[in-house]
Amino acid sequence: MEHSAATVTRPVAITEQLKAVSILTALGMFIVFGVGFAQISAAHNAAHDTRHAIGFPCH
Repeated sequence: MEHSAATVTRPVAITEQLKAVSILTALGMFIVFGVGFAQISAAHNAAHDTRHAIGFPCH
């Protein structure tokens, strides 16, 4: 039986996982909190419900 490249998996190092989690956390925090302080009304409205859902007062 032949294995294609799509079926071969490799273990992911814990440092790669931590790096990915850190980057995604920073991006998420920027989107929620960075946009929360934006003066552009479209950006403010885009994150409005999310900020309220996590208890971040925006007004």
